[in-house]
Amino acid sequence: MFDNQLIIAGRLTQEPVRKTSPAGIPHCYFVVEHSSQQYEADMPRKVWCRIKVIASGQAIQQQTQILQSGHLVRVTGFIQRQETANGLAQLVLHAQMIEKLD
Repeated sequence: MFDNQLIIAGRLTQEPVRKTSPAGIPHCYFVVEHSSQQYEADMPRKVWCRIKVIASGQAIQQQTQILQSGHLVRVTGFIQRQETANGLAQLVLHAQMIEKLD
C-alpha cells in the first residue's frame, strides 16, 4: 500500500456547499487557500495555492457545521484526481479531519 496523506492549513475562500447524494451520503464542498513561506535548497520561497476539499459521510459533517468563508482551518486527508465537467483534471483533497484554527 502506498501513502497518500496531505495536511494543509489555509482560509476558506467562500461559503461551504452542502449536498446529499442520491444514496443519502452527506457531502460538504469548500476551497482552502494556502499562503506561506517555505524553504527549498536553503532559500526562502513564497508558496500559494488553492485546493478543493470534499468532506463526505456523517462522521465528518459535525466538523463542517461551523465553517464559514474566511475561517482558518487545517485539513488532513488524501488527494484524488477528479475531472471537471469539461474534462479538465484537478487534484481534490478528501477530508478525514478538519480543525478550525481561528
